[in-house]
Amino acid sequence: MTERTELELQATRLEELLKRGDTDELQALVEKVHPSDLADILEDLDEEERLRLIGLLPASTAGETLAEMEEVEHPEELLAQLEPERIAEVVEEMPDDDAADLIGDLEPEEQARVLASLEDPTPIEELLHYPEESAGGIMTRELVAVPSSLTAGEALSEIRRQAREIPGFYTVFVVDRQGKLCGVMNLQSLVMADPDQPVSALIEDPPAVVPVEMDQEEVGRILGRYNLAAIGVVDPVDRLVGRITFDDVIDVMEAETTEDILRFASVSEEEELRGSTVAAVKSRLPWLVLSLFTAAAASSVVYLYRETVEQIVILAAVMPVIAALGGNAGTQALAVTIRRIALSDESIVERWSVVAKELAVGLLNGLMIGAIAALAGLLLVNDAAFGLVVMLAMWGNLIVASTLGGFIPIFLESVGVDPAVASSVFVTTLTDLAGFFLLLALASKLLL
Repeated sequence: MTERTELELQATRLEELLKRGDTDELQALVEKVHPSDLADILEDLDEEERLRLIGLLPASTAGETLAEMEEVEHPEELLAQLEPERIAEVVEEMPDDDAADLIGDLEPEEQARVLASLEDPTPIEELLHYPEESAGGIMTRELVAVPSSLTAGEALSEIRRQAREIPGFYTVFVVDRQGKLCGVMNLQSLVMADPDQPVSALIEDPPAVVPVEMDQEEVGRILGRYNLAAIGVVDPVDRLVGRITFDDVIDVMEAETTEDILRFASVSEEEELRGSTVAAVKSRLPWLVLSLFTAAAASSVVYLYRETVEQIVILAAVMPVIAALGGNAGTQALAVTIRRIALSDESIVERWSVVAKELAVGLLNGLMIGAIAALAGLLLVNDAAFGLVVMLAMWGNLIVASTLGGFIPIFLESVGVDPAVASSVFVTTLTDLAGFFLLLALASKLLL
């Protein structure tokens, strides 16, 4: 039995128990289902059944399940519909960063109502203060930290005490009396140390820490670069205010990758992957209208050389090939350049060296592809001049496409425009325009 089939059977059984009101058997069933799977099941239920199920789950399981639900399913609204006492139970069982993410998606009035139901809303309110896509916005305040003034034996006792309240920790942070981060401590070194040895002698410099205002995507790159399970977050005066773990960053990178893919395709990031038809039309229509006008600019070149096309009809068959190869070359250069911009922290000189590289790539690829196209053209019409025109047009267009694929995103970044959003429209249009112009202009000069 496949995993998917088993999950479908559990979902069917759960729905039956909900309809029958068999609370005991339902609770026994959900104990065997992982919260991630429960989230999938919950997403397929109607609103009334969702509320009933969340109400029957243990508070800790309900919190994990809400945290695992997709954003487009609006789990925060489900939380807000619960009774105040139930909200408090569920939120208090959740990690503070997950709770802040849910509550932060609510309208201000709903946020206030949910926070009012909590016994101590301060930790979540402090997290809500930070921008959503910053290190502070994705961090948790739940961490293990010991004062630098303790001995190794005292530090072990303190770690045991804190670990009872924190379900998973990967790093022991060391702070001074003002809460400033002094470093981290290796658990093996701590366990092997003499109980009277001071913690200050065991402190190591962390591979990296991040400021609370750093963008979440940059945090993800740092965690990946140093292969860290967790990283400390500090405020402007170096006080330790939280930690970010690798599982939080996985979610962030998934969201950022989805956003980049949508932008690269000129689809608004506001369009939800499971959004409605109307929302999709509103999101995509403006970009299609822009593409219509830019494509018209390229087709105007064909109109200017209409007499050439009328006399050499085979050019009409070659034009789509020139445009398609140029578009592919431009897209390749564009994808590599945008990815480099996203992942690399380079100087201006290093960044602009990409254009020279893409120019060289276009020269070599264009020469080889142009030669192949010229041979095909020669065999097709048995005309060496026609083959030469096709080769030069193809060669020139691939040079233009590769160069623009490197130049345009770097130029847009330098003037403060997101290259993932606007690059493809310009590269495609200019490549088509250059390809049509080269082919038709050369044909007019050499073949007529």
